[in-house]
Amino acid sequence: MVKPAVLWTPKSNQTNLLEFQTYVESQTNLKFQSYHEFHRFSTKEYELFWKLWAEYSQFRFLTPPTKIFETHKEFQKTKWFPDATYNFADNLLEVGNPDSVALVFLSESGSKIQLTYRELKKEVLRLQNHLKSLGVKKGDRICGLVPNAPISTIGMLATTSLGAIWSSASPDFGVRGILDRFEQILPKVLLTVDGYTFKGKEISILQTVEEVSSRLSDHSNSEFKQTIIYEFLQNEFDFGRISKPYRYSHIPIQSESNSIQYTPVSFLDPVYIMFSSGTTGLPKCIVQGGGVLLNHTKELSLHCNLSKGQKLFYYTTCGWMMWNWSQSVLALGGTLYQFDGNPFHPSWEVLWKYAEEESIDVFGTSAKYLSVLLEEKRDIKSKYNLMNLKAVLSTGSPLSIEGFRYVYQCIKDDVQLSSISGGTDLNGCFALGNPNLPVVEGEIQCLGLGMDVQVFNEEGNPVLEEKGELVCPTPFPSMPLCFWNDPSGEKYKSAYFSTYPNVWCHGDFVMVTKHRGLVVYGRSDATLNPGGVRIGTADIYSVLQNITEIVDSVIIGQEYKNDVRVILFCVLKEGESLTENLIQKIKLKIKNETSPRHVPSLIFEVPEIPYTVNGKKVEIAVKQTIAGETVKNKNALTNPNSLDYFLKFRNLD
Repeated sequence: MVKPAVLWTPKSNQTNLLEFQTYVESQTNLKFQSYHEFHRFSTKEYELFWKLWAEYSQFRFLTPPTKIFETHKEFQKTKWFPDATYNFADNLLEVGNPDSVALVFLSESGSKIQLTYRELKKEVLRLQNHLKSLGVKKGDRICGLVPNAPISTIGMLATTSLGAIWSSASPDFGVRGILDRFEQILPKVLLTVDGYTFKGKEISILQTVEEVSSRLSDHSNSEFKQTIIYEFLQNEFDFGRISKPYRYSHIPIQSESNSIQYTPVSFLDPVYIMFSSGTTGLPKCIVQGGGVLLNHTKELSLHCNLSKGQKLFYYTTCGWMMWNWSQSVLALGGTLYQFDGNPFHPSWEVLWKYAEEESIDVFGTSAKYLSVLLEEKRDIKSKYNLMNLKAVLSTGSPLSIEGFRYVYQCIKDDVQLSSISGGTDLNGCFALGNPNLPVVEGEIQCLGLGMDVQVFNEEGNPVLEEKGELVCPTPFPSMPLCFWNDPSGEKYKSAYFSTYPNVWCHGDFVMVTKHRGLVVYGRSDATLNPGGVRIGTADIYSVLQNITEIVDSVIIGQEYKNDVRVILFCVLKEGESLTENLIQKIKLKIKNETSPRHVPSLIFEVPEIPYTVNGKKVEIAVKQTIAGETVKNKNALTNPNSLDYFLKFRNLD
């Protein structure tokens, strides 16, 4: 087996992570010889670790904690900082220098909006006072149907400043997809835009807002007060049949002398409600509290090496957890860069021009975006000066080895590539980057501090350098508080603790390497099992990425004759066809570069592959379609009609 190549080695050890490690050593009289030793301390002495991080990061408590952790015999019922109070918005708005830039937004048209911390606070106060006038209070839900633009951040901060709960979706969602989420939590206010821009076209969502607001308002248990419409397209429009409409521009501007009053909340009070992708039923309503922010600041400061005044950009929508994650750079006093639209309009250069012009420090995106640049052979570093760029983040799906190499060959040769992995469930990462460790192709650099990540085999025993289930046997602050409308906690328990009693099972098929990096092979429910041997789909995808005739693909395992057979569906480059020669080429390459067990029994050509709105290919939906099962929530897909083509494969022999 070829040893994976080291693609980057840190040039300096002057990092936030090492400074914090030195602080921990001074407080404990311990000495850590390696990151692995420091990580082990953070998971074995996790109560002390999180206490020290809260102190060191100067987390803004309104009532300081006297107790860090309250244990319970059931993992999911443990409590963090049970007697402390804080406010989420307070932590994001009161750290940055008032005249420093807090937000920068780039539109598809190339126009920019910039807000200092002082200006951002003024807008938050403006919306906060309006929400107060509607009777919004602690525990109420505010839902945002907003683009990744300043209005989304203003909406979240105004909501959380009152101790209310923020939940958001992208404005390109359909009516059913929005209601599948928001109708479960019945907001008091809907904050929406009039439309958005995509590929240079202005797309009104007013008809969608009519249907959504009416359903939310008419619900029997509704306390719905208002639909606030932010004029994002800046066009004239009338309210039509929108329920209880109000123009954002009519909200009174506040006096400079006024200040934001922050409502104290506990770590047990909800801040965010996040939604799972929902491809197998209604999206799960995942309720999260203050532990999310404490974990975000750890990840952004220590693992991404971001400091006050530095700049983070993440290409995301408000329907993806990376939006929530990126907002927390404000808690470091950093600058958040936003973009809404198509990242290839008017050309592939748009985001890299943005990164150069604004001297972005950390650039985040999806593995899918990087794979498209790779396929199109885009050479960024020959055209753009990214001398300030110190890290590239990738998530959403496993980044292939070719994707790793591409970053260094075509983006920047001296940059920390952080493939990160975690999920919506914890609104953060289990494994991510490390500015003090080398980058090895195909591997996530390290396990996150304070996250007791282990790999269990099928017998439920921890293993190293073997593939298995990603688990976490130790509580962590960012675990969900509960699921909405799950008073008994059974849905929550079933989601994470049904595989191994009292151990969080995340649903990823992974391997921890000998130097404690992590390789992700895909979701466990998409793992293949031919001949009783579990293999990950990522192994096959990495081979297919080097076959020039293939543009995209999806791999499933089908129950067949008391075994599982592997079936590969390919989208081919224009002008190519699935000849017998190409089939044999694909099979031989997979066999030579992985194993005979990975070789598909059947290979077919299809016109497109189904993806979620967050850019994840949906193997389970293809598998269900072919098995004759109903895909319960096609609204979670960005291209639901793509599944229609797979119906013809239901009776394969």
